[in-house]
Amino acid sequence: MPATPAWPPASTPRLFIDQPLGAGSAPVIDGAAAHYLLGVMRLKAGDPVLLFDNRSGEWLAVVADAAKRSVTLRIERHMRDIEAVPDLWLCFAPVKKARLDWIIEKATELGVRRLQPVMTERTIVERVRRERLEAQIIEACEQCGRTALPALAEPVKLPQLLKAWPAERALLFADEAGGVPMARLAAPAPAAILTGPEGGFTDRERALLAAHPAVHRLALGPRILRAETAAIAATSLWMAQHGDWTDEA
Repeated sequence: MPATPAWPPASTPRLFIDQPLGAGSAPVIDGAAAHYLLGVMRLKAGDPVLLFDNRSGEWLAVVADAAKRSVTLRIERHMRDIEAVPDLWLCFAPVKKARLDWIIEKATELGVRRLQPVMTERTIVERVRRERLEAQIIEACEQCGRTALPALAEPVKLPQLLKAWPAERALLFADEAGGVPMARLAAPAPAAILTGPEGGFTDRERALLAAHPAVHRLALGPRILRAETAAIAATSLWMAQHGDWTDEA
């Protein structure tokens, strides 16, 4: 007897939908998402779609009606609850467009809870396009299986960030001048990582960070890393030591 095919199949498209989902609901998909389902994935009535709403976890739906420019879905069942992501913030100086997209995408995949743009004295990027970053976050969550979107904070200048910093949250400052390796830092959640711009932090900023009681200087090896490499390397190290990559998570 042939084996019963897995349901839903691994090729099932997965979408974020910004509305509460629940048993018996019938969300309607339009716009670019509808084009993706109809024009790219070629879905038809009865085909499965996985949905998540950043509120209740992930749901299995099927296509109830496929119109020319919209798709009506029918919720079939709840697949899993919303995940509990590690309490790690990534505070980063915005860099040029393609590299900034990469930071957002990879930090989302790695499980960061909050993304905080920080404007430093040497930050080249003057304006952060929030809509673009939100789209990158959603796409990364759809692809990696996250059910909880990372929060995206408004950009803030470094002095204001430090002035309002919560005392209970360790701030790991990725310092190209040296520091302590992640393996020797006692910085479990709640924690945050701070990485700088292409030109690094100024002496004035470095002194400001050194004077803050929550700051720990973090070393990322013997080589000078690009800003985007430092952000993802530090996040990966923290997740391996304190996050949900561990056996205890």
